[in-house]
Parts: sequence; structure tokens; C-alpha cells
Amino acid sequence: MRRLFDEELADLDTSFKEMGLLVSETIQRSVQAFLDHDRATAQEIIDSDQAINQREIALEKKSFEMIALYQPVTTDLREIVTILKAVSVIERIGDNARNIAISTIHVKGNRRVADIEEKIGNTGQIVSKMVADVLTYYISDDAQGAASMSETAHQVALATQNIRDASIEAMKADAENVEAATDYLVIGGYLKRTSDYVTDIAEWVIYKRTGKIVELNPGTSSFI
Repeated sequence: MRRLFDEELADLDTSFKEMGLLVSETIQRSVQAFLDHDRATAQEIIDSDQAINQREIALEKKSFEMIALYQPVTTDLREIVTILKAVSVIERIGDNARNIAISTIHVKGNRRVADIEEKIGNTGQIVSKMVADVLTYYISDDAQGAASMSETAHQVALATQNIRDASIEAMKADAENVEAATDYLVIGGYLKRTSDYVTDIAEWVIYKRTGKIVELNPGTSSFI
């Protein structure tokens, strides 16, 4: 019975990591598609969102089945609970990638602001790396590394505030910038929210390792 449980837990663990890496890649692709005005890639991301949702459903179903069948305790239970909690957050990050892609499809006007787009590109890379990093910390049971996500999220908060301020200034400077700057505000909000979601996952990684519930990102979820 123990051998079978270990095998199923390993499969669950692998499926969770695969979903996380897929979403990390998707958020990066969605930002790049926005910057490249690549509606074809954006549509691919929108079309693939359902596959991410199905992965979430499968992982949740498997997690509940394992809890009911094996009634795990202590560290085994914490690992399953961590996956059960974190997978829904990963799915919401996937939703943010989809929403950025939708913004790319709906973008209007030809006036763009290169300086702000560079800020968005740089911030998107940081956020995508955050998703990949928190998965690494999950794999290695690295509570200290997971806790460091709070500082990175703070950097993203500053970067997205910079995007917000620059977008508002661009609107004030030239009315023809309003449509593009509005898009920049939307994308900045999605990136900020994604970094907050990463800290949520990091909190569950710490729980998995230590059994303690912590708050890594108190009072910093607002963008606008």
C-alpha cells in the first residue's frame, strides 16, 4: 500500500510541476505577443487555456481521491494539500496569461510608447521567472527560497507602479497615447496580480516544508 501511495504521489507531483512550467512559459509568451502585436500567438494562448483548466481539474480530482483512499498524515498530507491549494493559483496565473492575450487581440490604435513597452517586457520576464523559481523551490522543499519571493514581488510592485505612472504621463502628454496607455495599465495590472499569486504559492511551499502558515505579501495586492 505504501509503495502504491508513493508512486501516485510522485505522479501527482510531476503533473503539478508540468502544469506550472507550462503556465510559466505561457505568461512569458503572452507578454511577448502583446509587445510584438502578434495576434496569431495571442489566439493560440486563448485557445490553449482550456487545456490548463483541464489539468487543474484532473489534479484536484486526483488529490481528493488520494486523501480519501490513503488518509495520509503529516508530511504526506501537507504535500497533497499544497498541490491542491497551489494548483488553483497556477490556473489563475494561466487566466492572466489568457487575459493578456485577449488584450492583444483587442488592442486598438497604432500609437505605441516604446519606453513603456520595454518596461512591460522586462517586468514580464521577471514575473515569468518568478513562476519558474517558485516551482524550483517546491521541488527542492526550499522554504527560505520560497520566502525570498516576497522581495521579488515587491520589485514587481515597484516596476508595475512605474508602468502605471508612465502610462498616465503618456496620456497627459498626448491624447493619441490614451488607447495604448490604457492597454499598458491593463497589462501592468495582470503582471502585478500574477506576482501576488506567486507569493501565494510560495506560502504553500513553506507550509509543505515547515507546517507553518505565513503571510508573504500583506497589503500589497492593489495596483490601481
